[in-house]
Amino acid sequence: MHLSGAHDSQEHNQGERLAVAADILSLLADRTRLALLRRLSEGEADVTTLTAACDLARPAVSQHLARLRLADLVTTRKEGRRVIYALRHGHLRRLVDEALNAADHQLGHLPPHD
Repeated sequence: MHLSGAHDSQEHNQGERLAVAADILSLLADRTRLALLRRLSEGEADVTTLTAACDLARPAVSQHLARLRLADLVTTRKEGRRVIYALRHGHLRRLVDEALNAADHQLGHLPPHD
C-alpha cells in the first residue's frame, strides 16, 4: 500500500518536474549562460575569470550569473572580496557536456550512437 502511495505522489509531481526541467533547459538555451556553465564545469571561478572565458563585459556576465544564482543552478561563496561561483551539482555539468557533444555531432556530421 505504501508503494502505491509513493507511486501516486510521483505521478502527481510529474507536471512540476517537467516544468522545472523546461525552466532549466530554457536557461541553458542562452549562449552566454551555457558558456558560463561550461567554464564552471571545469571548477570554481570568480567573475573576472568568467568574464575572460566568455569574452563579454563584466556587467553582462554578472547579470547572467545572477539569473543562474536565482534559478539555484550555481552556488557562491566569498573569498576575501571576491565571489566564487560553482555549479550546484554534477547533473548540470553532465547536461552541458551532453549538449556540447550533441553539437559536435551535428557540426562534424558524426554518426549517432548511444
